[in-house]
Amino acid sequence: MSPRSASVNEELRRRSRERLLQATVELVAERGYEATKLGDIADRAGAARGLVSYYFPGKRQLLQSAVHRLMHLTLDEALEREPRTDDGRERLARAVDAILGLARDQPRLMRTHMAGILQAEGFIQCPEQQRLAHLLRDTVVRYGSADVDTDYPMLRALLMGAVVAVLLPGAPMPASRLRAELFQRYGLEWERGFPPDGGPPGGTFPP
Repeated sequence: MSPRSASVNEELRRRSRERLLQATVELVAERGYEATKLGDIADRAGAARGLVSYYFPGKRQLLQSAVHRLMHLTLDEALEREPRTDDGRERLARAVDAILGLARDQPRLMRTHMAGILQAEGFIQCPEQQRLAHLLRDTVVRYGSADVDTDYPMLRALLMGAVVAVLLPGAPMPASRLRAELFQRYGLEWERGFPPDGGPPGGTFPP
């Protein structure tokens, strides 16, 4: 039997890594961060325990990559949802809704992720984070920004702040109000994106 080609080996490695990332998202969402062990992740992914350490230096880095992958996939799906559009304002509305939707639908996972980012090591510059950054930066470009290098970090910071506000234990902000404030800041009509039931909260948009 001839040895596998370099391209085949690369594809197998990519699939193994993807399975580990998906397993991490599933287990942390189900059990929480502390209760999820690296061996559990390997078992769920059908991978050897040593592969986890081969791809990731630790569980915190693995989780960040896993959540950034989920965010990237969720954002990409929202941006390319039918009817597809190149309208920058609509794409920005979809981006806001996609990220707020993750805070609503995956609260344990996103809370754990944000807590990890606020620790000393901060952001992990992994391929998944870079893909997410590319999508958000492209959204800012299509929106028509005249200063992308300033406006992209601002959008990122505002979205992170909104996610934290939705998930803040004991004093969460309603996602609909945060959405309204972001839409007002960027001059987006409430009907754009994936609006929740009902209109904007009172007092957030001018009559």
